[in-house]
Amino acid sequence: MTSLFDPIKFGDIALANRVVMAPLTRSRAIDGLKPGPMTVDYYRQRATAGLIIAEATQISPMAQGYIGTPGIHSEEQVAAWREVTNAVHAAGGKIVLQLWHVGRISHSSLLPDGAAPVSSTNRAANAKTFTADGYSDVSTPRALRDDELPGLVEDYRKAARNAIEAGFDGVEVHAANTYLLEQFLRDSVNDRSGPYGGSIQNRARLLIEVMQAVTKEIGGGRTGIRLSPMTTFNDTALDSAPQALYNYVVEQIAPLGLAYLHVVEGETGGVRQPAGTSFDYAVLRSRFPGAFLVNNGFSGSEAQSVLSDKLVDAVAFGRLFIANPDLVRRLRESKPLNTLREEGMYGGGAEGYIDYPALPA
Repeated sequence: MTSLFDPIKFGDIALANRVVMAPLTRSRAIDGLKPGPMTVDYYRQRATAGLIIAEATQISPMAQGYIGTPGIHSEEQVAAWREVTNAVHAAGGKIVLQLWHVGRISHSSLLPDGAAPVSSTNRAANAKTFTADGYSDVSTPRALRDDELPGLVEDYRKAARNAIEAGFDGVEVHAANTYLLEQFLRDSVNDRSGPYGGSIQNRARLLIEVMQAVTKEIGGGRTGIRLSPMTTFNDTALDSAPQALYNYVVEQIAPLGLAYLHVVEGETGGVRQPAGTSFDYAVLRSRFPGAFLVNNGFSGSEAQSVLSDKLVDAVAFGRLFIANPDLVRRLRESKPLNTLREEGMYGGGAEGYIDYPALPA
């Protein structure tokens, strides 16, 4: 029987176990939107995860949507992230970086020269974000022109190269939680015509172009992708045909030799199969030749169950890793878990970030 603690390979990345740390926004970037010394400690503490997927990180200045989130588009950011990856590797861990563009889930105060956010549409989301003035309504976006999209693909390519130069073992393209790439995917948001709107094939075109560019730059074996077919996070309704849409996406990216497919099951931070909906995640797995990773509030026993039933290859844990830097040991030894404190989840100092205790040696 396969165990959570058995080794596995995600493409070119060898993992010591199948307990993955999910990407978690913590909003503690310092000047220049760089990870600071506390971030080095934070990831070092969690290096016993089979794989750390580092927090969502902006591919460009226009990609930011929340105050205090880091980037991977400047030399200073690359150098700062290298301190993180060096620490994780010295502790025996593996770490990839999640590449992020928020699209319309942003505020003009966070963007260069007060620009409008960009998206597949010019319709605003009924959503909020964190700015210097607190919890604020997101700004009305501007629909990207078709001739701007090659430049966007290039931003993803450059960010992937920067991540490798910063010492990451690979990248995860964030195409989930209704940020930019999913804003193009779903017909509930994408109201454009032309080559990037209308049919499933057209709406998936941008994501496929991004995946092709990233894998050509750093190799499929060091590239993962995150999808969330059934979430309505950020005021984004489901696609009219989610199964067909995401089946097509996975079929198109399968030949790229990706390291893994990371799926958020159900509603982000909520139930894994929302009432009145159905989605067959096994169909995605059957169409994808790489490792299949799932996430969304799994307990250790639930994770072991889906692994034992051969439904998945690994499980990503989010909130449990915030409160338990030594989560792998606690799960392996059936030890009690620390209680998560809401204080310090987003922004602040060491409290709620690097002060959660590990078990005694």
